[in-house]
Amino acid sequence: MFGAEEIRKSMSTILQSPTTAPGRFGPYGGRYVPETLMVPLFELERAYETAKADASFQAQFQNLLANFAGRPTPLQFAARLTEKLGGPRIYLKREDLLHTGAHKINNAIGQGLLAVKMGKPRIIAETGAGQHGVASATVAAHLGLECVVHMGTEDMARQALNVARMRMLGAEVVAVDSGSRTLKDAINEAMRDWVTNVRTTHYLLGSVLGAHPYPTMVRDFQAVIGREAREQILAAEKRLPTHLFACVGGGSNSIGLFHQFLGDPQVKMIGIEAGGRGGQLGEHAARLAAHQGFVGARPGVLQGTYTYVLQNEDGQIATTHSISAGLDYPAIGPEHAWLADQRRAEYSAVSDQAALDAARLLSRTQGIIPALESAHAIAGLVERLPKLTKNDLVILNLSGRGDKDMDTYSRLL
Repeated sequence: MFGAEEIRKSMSTILQSPTTAPGRFGPYGGRYVPETLMVPLFELERAYETAKADASFQAQFQNLLANFAGRPTPLQFAARLTEKLGGPRIYLKREDLLHTGAHKINNAIGQGLLAVKMGKPRIIAETGAGQHGVASATVAAHLGLECVVHMGTEDMARQALNVARMRMLGAEVVAVDSGSRTLKDAINEAMRDWVTNVRTTHYLLGSVLGAHPYPTMVRDFQAVIGREAREQILAAEKRLPTHLFACVGGGSNSIGLFHQFLGDPQVKMIGIEAGGRGGQLGEHAARLAAHQGFVGARPGVLQGTYTYVLQNEDGQIATTHSISAGLDYPAIGPEHAWLADQRRAEYSAVSDQAALDAARLLSRTQGIIPALESAHAIAGLVERLPKLTKNDLVILNLSGRGDKDMDTYSRLL
């Protein structure tokens, strides 16, 4: 790792695409990878650009979203939660109702089809909470592809149900016992696997992270969330929402919701990070919530992209903590970094305990048990209530269901 100034000075010497600004969001994004991976990245970029204009590919993608994943998902008015909180009208975008239980299936379908298009019989994936691993294994089984999922042993212990699901679907789950044994380390191992097997393997990256084209491509596959939500809220309320809320780990569910509203300055977008146990480095996974006293994040390069990264004074990647495996990552998607710099989106963090309390609140008012990741978004909404009025209209992205987190809930609640 380097400091922000060192990174800026050395940008011209780091291996990147020869085009002027590939996958850049302001200064963020780009390609910072070994030379071995440049060829598959360019191959993937070409395949994706072709697929965007390919009517057959798009028809197959839309068919699987509808008839395999279960789209469109409902935009449900949360009547009892709205009454309980006594504030704005609250709608839940029900990504938890998708096949496999989370938004991850949207991107997995898109990239699975690209793997077939590129003639890659093997896919690899990383996973923290396990939902992306399950989605990848599901799509691989459906399309007849071999699947290997890298997962930290810490996450395997707290997400044992999803490990069993992946194996039931025929995927090999590789335990990663290095570093913090969480998502960052799983990505490291997946990238080592990819370097070794680039000819036969597609890396099905699960969030808006990594080298270009991943942040853009994954966002585009997840943008269906915001497109549907926009149409649904206009049909239900005859107006746009005043606020969007979503949890932010790498940031794919949140950017999927936000993207369709970027051109509407009256719509405020709020991303909720993992505040963990406190503000000191190693106690949280909040990259953009420095205004709340969470320390350690500054621009740097991690796993192929230039973005905000939690790091110590020497530029070493910091350990992170979150009760939620899906938010426990030291970097954030580069588009989120740019939206934060431009103040187009706001980012704050909530504690482990606040997320647990929010999960219980939604469960007992709406009969919906949320994933711990989604519970952070609910907690963020609760904490922001003093700034909201009854005239406000909220869409909250319920990115996943809570089955996978029942062991944690039963122990801590």
